Amino acid sequence: MATVKSANRTLSAVGTTIFEVMSRLAEQHGAVNLGQGFPDEGYPHDVLEAAARATLEGWNQYPSTMGTPSLRQAVAAHGKRFYGLDVDWQREVLVTSGATEALASTLLGLLEPGDEVVVFQPLYDCYLPMIRRGGAVARFVNLRLPDWSIDPDELRAAFSARTKAVLVNNPQNPAAKVWSRDELALVAELALEFDAYVICDEVYEHLTFDGAAHIPLITLEGMRDRAVKIGSAGKTFSLTGWKIGYLTAAPEVLAPIAKAHQFVTYTSAPNLQEAVAYGLGKDDGYFQGLVELLGARRDKLSSGLAALGWPVLDCQGTYFVCADIGGLGWTPAADDPNRDGPLDAAFCQWLVREVGVAAVPVSAFYDEDPLTTVVRFCFCKKEATIDAALERLNARFG
Repeated sequence: MATVKSANRTLSAVGTTIFEVMSRLAEQHGAVNLGQGFPDEGYPHDVLEAAARATLEGWNQYPSTMGTPSLRQAVAAHGKRFYGLDVDWQREVLVTSGATEALASTLLGLLEPGDEVVVFQPLYDCYLPMIRRGGAVARFVNLRLPDWSIDPDELRAAFSARTKAVLVNNPQNPAAKVWSRDELALVAELALEFDAYVICDEVYEHLTFDGAAHIPLITLEGMRDRAVKIGSAGKTFSLTGWKIGYLTAAPEVLAPIAKAHQFVTYTSAPNLQEAVAYGLGKDDGYFQGLVELLGARRDKLSSGLAALGWPVLDCQGTYFVCADIGGLGWTPAADDPNRDGPLDAAFCQWLVREVGVAAVPVSAFYDEDPLTTVVRFCFCKKEATIDAALERLNARFG
């Protein structure tokens, strides 16, 4: 075979995402999949019906690259309804093919080679490849156990004259942390001091528990003109396969992002946009019902893990519960092919093979100085799915 020139070094060095790895292993071993964050219940049927109507009766050609007027208006109305934001839907809202594309277009639109971006570990795994493909450099701040808190001095030290942006995931995957107003205010203060954008990945905005309030950073003083708020229909309506995301930002911030977006995906399916526009207008009962449903699933899984003696970390939001397996006394066998890697990664591989339950190692959400004893379980599942996982765990560890 003839040799060919090497591919892009940044992306060639990236492995397969941990979610795909664990889901494929779950299929291979017939495991209960609590690894990847996709719901298996709770779909709002009226939103599905709205998509079907729009498919049969509506426009099925290219919509505007900015998104359909109906969805952009709905996103603006959603911001006003839930957060008191006054948003110009024509100049300040962009629809994307999922929140991942929203992040990609934002980073491509705002970053120059040599810029720096402050990020928080553990962090969602797509952030670093996108930052680095844009030629920028990530500056890491580690969230600290047991409550995933921030060291203010460490955060300040991560900023410099080259800081172009700070990327905040709130509520945060995988830590299930809901950021406090004081924490967000500190980020806002530093963003103003160093003239940085704040990119806010808020896809779990409607999934907070126990009275924890989601505070969009864009609502804090001084942030309206420099923050990018990213939302996701996939998480809000339990329809992750639809891949409809949306951004809110000031016109001068949104403009370069929209220019990147037009060459990444250009636009998204109009029938799904129409259905999401309908969904964002649903009454408060829907949004509260989603929290109650998933809160009950969280409690079922958390109590089941705790009954096994596993220390379960606080879950304030998202789809995920984390447990610290460091005190279980588990060690990989001498012939385990994952023996020399992080303990949590070896444990999760073993858990799929030998116990039939898939989880995700939190060390996969780090680029440097990882935690290696924490594993993430997903609870956006049917009761029967969680019961089946706990039954298998009890058979081995109970």
